[in-house]
Amino acid sequence: MATGKELQGLMCGTGEYTTGYVHGTQSKSDKKVGVVALALFELRRLGHCGTLGLVGTNGTKFPGIRNHLQRKVGDVYNLDTSVRTFPDDSVSRSPEAYKTAVDVLPPGSFVVIFTPDDTHFAIARYAIDRGMHVLLTKPPVKLLSEHLDLVKRAREKNVLVMVEYHKRFDPVYADARQRIQGLGDFGFLHSYMSQPKFQLETFKAWAGKSSDISYYLNSHHIDVHVWAMQGLGAVPVRVTASESTGVAESAAYGCPKGTEDTITLMVQWRNASGSLGTAVYTASWAAADKAEVHSQQRFFYLGHRGEVNCDQAHRGYTATTDADGFRSINPLYMAYFPDHDGHFAGHHGYGFKSIERFVLAVQEINAGRATPADMDARLPTMASTATTTAILEAGRRSLDHDGATVQLVSGDDDSIIDMEFAKGHC
Repeated sequence: MATGKELQGLMCGTGEYTTGYVHGTQSKSDKKVGVVALALFELRRLGHCGTLGLVGTNGTKFPGIRNHLQRKVGDVYNLDTSVRTFPDDSVSRSPEAYKTAVDVLPPGSFVVIFTPDDTHFAIARYAIDRGMHVLLTKPPVKLLSEHLDLVKRAREKNVLVMVEYHKRFDPVYADARQRIQGLGDFGFLHSYMSQPKFQLETFKAWAGKSSDISYYLNSHHIDVHVWAMQGLGAVPVRVTASESTGVAESAAYGCPKGTEDTITLMVQWRNASGSLGTAVYTASWAAADKAEVHSQQRFFYLGHRGEVNCDQAHRGYTATTDADGFRSINPLYMAYFPDHDGHFAGHHGYGFKSIERFVLAVQEINAGRATPADMDARLPTMASTATTTAILEAGRRSLDHDGATVQLVSGDDDSIIDMEFAKGHC
């Protein structure tokens, strides 16, 4: 299997998180030059990969994307931004171009998937079945059955499938997780994560149609909580969801009627001792457009022997400019300034680190120094994140049935294997 500069990779999805290019121009969000392409171009400069590909569904976008990447990434950080693109520039619509792009890769290559949520399963399955290592954006899939199917396929093909839950690489959240593990039984957690309303312009092609804000943002804090509970014996047992509406479906944003602005999941957990805990996860894309941060993100955790209060939107670091007004700065995510040599200086950022850790893990596996199973304890692999997907799917089922309670069914090892509506609710 290839390692170093011989290792090939493919980026699936050409949007904001991959390239920073949205609707024919640079994104207005905090990811103006993207994350995935920039990270992989930098990792290529460092010798961790070689030939890279980029696949979307509309080839006519590629001239603009190449120009954007050269001006905003290549020229700024002295990076080679060359990529093989699929489909051809003359093709305006090719939903299965990813198959052609995957087919040119040798087994042991990697595929990074940042596409609409309802496309993840088909693309990942195709790549895994052809011996590719896969990095999936969150949520990896929308259904527990699909999640478990990909776990099975990955084991059969002996490839790594990781979910890009980058909050695990945030040093504050990672520290909080370690502290939580020493606080005894779980009692209560409340989390909140948001995006400004203008992001609905970016997401309107799928918002309220193929996915929702809970899958998109609650997934982060649910994963952090599930990660913190690993090894403690606590498992989620039932889920009830509630929503707020009125903004996304308005004429200003044009999402389908009923598109949720804010979704809250209330989840009952059972500790190994038999005691119970409650988690309340809330996510919204109806936050103010001119807030001091792009994303509010915080949680409060109460254990039987202590508590943790984490506000990741306000880190005691602010800046005020004539152009942007007052801002609370988060340099721990992506630092976009070049260093003194003109190279990308954001290696410490958890947005970069999650992609770096995946590529380095692929290198280890291909070199025979580790196995995909070894990564279950180190990284957010598909095998170690099924509980998160189960909670998210149960939340969606609850919303679709007027807030009915969904029971989660555990197997012999306490892993979630199925779900059903609570008696009397449906």
